[in-house]
Order: sequence, then C-alpha cells, then structure tokens
Amino acid sequence: MKLSELIGKKIVNVFDGGILGTVGDSDLVIDPFSGEIESIILPNKSNILNLWFQKQQLVIPWEAVKKVGSEVIVVDLDESHGKMW
Repeated sequence: MKLSELIGKKIVNVFDGGILGTVGDSDLVIDPFSGEIESIILPNKSNILNLWFQKQQLVIPWEAVKKVGSEVIVVDLDESHGKMW
C-alpha cells in the first residue's frame, strides 16, 4: 500500500467507536531499514487551553491497526495501548 492511499482516511477506534484523527494530520514512523510502518502519531486536538500548555501526541502502534478500509482505518486501542507524549 502506498502512503498516498492512506492520506485522508479517518482513524476509528473499535474499542469506543471514537474518531481519533485523520491520516494527513498525523505523522507515520517508518522503519528506515524495512520500510514498514511502526506507528501513527496523532497530534492532540487543539483547544484554547492547549495554546498555553504543551501539546501531547497519541502514538498508535501499527500492531493496533486491524483493518484499512476505503475510507477509514480501524484500530483497537484501549487505555493500555496508546501512549500520550
């Protein structure tokens, strides 16, 4: 799959049904040797309070990706999987 095919897809968490973000607003961590995706990094959604505090990011390990569909990427992410940085 090409990176361009992922751009614009919404990331949906099957654990709670929430939309976590969109590929394109996110960063991908790619292993430089294998070329495989290691994780997706989503920026914290900004609001007025975040202007004053350091923004956090949600790191989604590629192992949490369950399905890449035509419009969405389905991940299974509970509190123990995602990491806030």
